[in-house]
Amino acid sequence: MDWYVVCMEGLYFYIGTIGFVLGVAGASMYEIGLYEGLFLVLLGVALLVVCGREGSTFFSASFFVCATFLLVCGIGIIRFDFERIGEVNLLYETIVGTEVTVEGTVVREPDTREVSTHLYVQVADELLLVTTHRYNNVSYGDQLKITGVLKKPEAFTTDLGRTFNYPGYLHARGVSYSMTFPVLEILVSDQGNVFMAHVLHGKEQFMKSLELVLPEPHVGLAEGLLLGVKQALGGDLEIIFRKTGIIHIVVLSGYNVMLVVVFITYILSFLFTHRMRFVFGLASIIVFALLVGLSATVVRASIMAGLLLFARSFGRTYAVLRALIFAGVVMVLINPYLLIYDVGFQLSFTASLGLIFLAPMIERWVGVIPTTLGLREILTATIATQIFVTPLLLYQIGELSLISIIVNVLVLPMVPVAMLLTFITGLVGMISIQIGLLLGYITYFSLTYIIGIATFFSHVPMASVTVPVFSVCWVFVGYGMLCLGLYHFYKINVLFAVSDVTYWVIEEEEVVIQKLRARS
Repeated sequence: MDWYVVCMEGLYFYIGTIGFVLGVAGASMYEIGLYEGLFLVLLGVALLVVCGREGSTFFSASFFVCATFLLVCGIGIIRFDFERIGEVNLLYETIVGTEVTVEGTVVREPDTREVSTHLYVQVADELLLVTTHRYNNVSYGDQLKITGVLKKPEAFTTDLGRTFNYPGYLHARGVSYSMTFPVLEILVSDQGNVFMAHVLHGKEQFMKSLELVLPEPHVGLAEGLLLGVKQALGGDLEIIFRKTGIIHIVVLSGYNVMLVVVFITYILSFLFTHRMRFVFGLASIIVFALLVGLSATVVRASIMAGLLLFARSFGRTYAVLRALIFAGVVMVLINPYLLIYDVGFQLSFTASLGLIFLAPMIERWVGVIPTTLGLREILTATIATQIFVTPLLLYQIGELSLISIIVNVLVLPMVPVAMLLTFITGLVGMISIQIGLLLGYITYFSLTYIIGIATFFSHVPMASVTVPVFSVCWVFVGYGMLCLGLYHFYKINVLFAVSDVTYWVIEEEEVVIQKLRARS
């Protein structure tokens, strides 16, 4: 009976999650909204009432599952419909395509690209995306007077033939209107949040310190590894990293975030008790997330890292699969546009699922690989994530690296070393440039290794392949085949039964590490 109760609790959790996600997805892609959502909610409530009167038979339990699904599906539709209300500003709609003058405040860190800078400017109750020249004096908190043509973002076709839903991508960032290369005038500075201003100022000083002691493109890689400043790589090196399948190391994947969290918790273990370690650790994670930008990947990894800190500090057991799903649902609940329109969120989530479900299967096949420098763990994690993201990656991007597994195995052992050296070099350089230069030589060699490996393998014939545009149905076919393979491997319903997988305690890549060490 206890087993049955545990299974049903897990069943309701996952059914509720699936229902909510499908509701949001349906409302995102089709013209369904408030009335359809209310209908499903009322239908679900009615079925729950009927189930309550019928007793606890198996039939009523099955009915209860269906009712729960309909209820949360309706809630998902309603949540997205409320978010969609802010898409259209009637006042702005009348002046789209005309030159206007507005005043607003830069409310996010300027996003510097290779040839331009993106500014997120709050104008009254509307957030505008302002694209301007790369070299300007605009900073976070500046109040601007902007004169230019107001536009609505439009979808466009990528070089690989994919249609990129740019409006949806910007909606996920709270933007519905934009201006391109307008005339800017700084009216007042330091109008932003004081805490955020100090955080970004510290980041700016740290980056300036690195730029004084490291040459290009090494400094760009260093900033990407530690702070997620992908644009600092430069166009050529970014292409090389994409071609060899290691671009994730400079966009702050869950791997990078977990390295930072492990470092933070290690330092705190010498200073505080378990309870205080959780408080300071959580504060450190929040500051780091704000420092590097609240991308979907960073937020997802930060939520899971916070849950992990809580579990360790308070002696609780936490299931990694439920932690991942909880993080995803919270993010979609806050911002429903992420689910369909943010490719980073989708890839981050599916890569984590690959670590959870595929890694145990793959580690049986790579048992002959030595554990030195974590090679077996890295190989297992790389293969698992690569397999699980491939259908989605081919559909959304259209390009797949055929040598990414080899390059990741060679590069990832150096990433923690390079990140630590970069941190120490930048920190010391803020105090003494001379000592920073000495440390910079050591950091330089670690970064040179990463760049050298990537550059060498990028010249391998057929290092990456591109595929033509195909129907989204094939994505579902691909993941359907993966599910069948997983079901055959586990021989049990790993989603709803008391499974070893769903009760792993350690988050993300540490799942793989602990499981492999336990079995080696």
